Amino acid sequence: MIPEEVENRIAKYFFHNYLPDEVMMDIVDKLLPPCIDTEKENLDIDELVRWALEIIKEQLEDKRFK
Repeated sequence: MIPEEVENRIAKYFFHNYLPDEVMMDIVDKLLPPCIDTEKENLDIDELVRWALEIIKEQLEDKRFK
């Protein structure tokens, strides 16, 4: 099993290097307001992840990566 830290670092690398700028901007636009307006300990991390994944799936539907 791959350690969670390794998976997180791979995902972070992919996220910052391979997602199109438009997708990144959509994610930032959706996630930043609740992150600013909510205390860190009150953030629903699972919900934030779901929102980001919905945006990624919608924006990258039928696209392929090399």
